[in-house]
Amino acid sequence: MLEAPNRRPARFITFEGGEGVGKSTQVRRLLNNLGREGIDVVRTREPGGTPKAEAIRSFILQGRSEVWGAGAEAVLFAAARLDHVTQLIAPNLTKGTWVISDRFCDSTRAYQGLTGGVDDRLINALEDLALDGHNPDLTILLDMDPETAFRRVEQRTIEDGLQLTGDRFEKEELEWHKVLRANFLDIARNNPDRCVVISAEQSEEALESAIWSLITSRFPELQGRSLA
Repeated sequence: MLEAPNRRPARFITFEGGEGVGKSTQVRRLLNNLGREGIDVVRTREPGGTPKAEAIRSFILQGRSEVWGAGAEAVLFAAARLDHVTQLIAPNLTKGTWVISDRFCDSTRAYQGLTGGVDDRLINALEDLALDGHNPDLTILLDMDPETAFRRVEQRTIEDGLQLTGDRFEKEELEWHKVLRANFLDIARNNPDRCVVISAEQSEEALESAIWSLITSRFPELQGRSLA
C-alpha cells in the first residue's frame, strides 16, 4: 500500500492582549503574509468563528450576561469555544490548514479568571472541556499600556468619523484594564514555551516585522523567509 505523502504540519496561532492593542490588524497582516508563502490559512476570532459562537459573542458583548457575573460569562465563553474548536479549528488543522485566532482561551483566564475572580478550578475544567487537546502552538501577546491603547482607539474613532462606544469590557475603568494587562503578562510568564510577549507600542509595520521574525524563527518550514 502506498504511503500518504508527507504533509507540512498545520499550526495553530493565537493573538492575545487588552483592548485596543491592534490584534485584529496584526492577525490580518499575518494572514496575508502566510498566504503569500503558499500557506493555507484561515482567520477566526473569539468569542465567535461559528454561527453559534457568534450568537454567544453578541449576547456577551452587548452586556446582557453581565448581571450573571464572571462565572456565568466564563461558562458562556467555554460553550462558544467548544463549538468553535469542534466545528472550525479542529477540522482545519486536521486537513493541514493553519488557524490564526484573534483571542482564545487565555482571554477567558485573564478576563473572567484572574481579573474577574472566577476560581481556577472552574477555568481549568472549562478549558479542558472546550479545547479537547487543541492547544495553540504559539500565542502572541501584544502588550501596551492601557492609557496608550485607549488614546489610539479614540484617535482612530475620530479619524473615521465614528462615535466612541465601548462594548461590555471596553467600558470598564482604566484601573481594571491595568490589572487585566498584568494578568495577561502573568499568563505569559507561566507559559514561556507557548507565549511570546511583543510590545505593541510601535508602528503597525514594525510590529508586523517583529511578528514575522518570530514566526519564521519558530516554525522550520518558514525559516529564511523575509517580508516582501
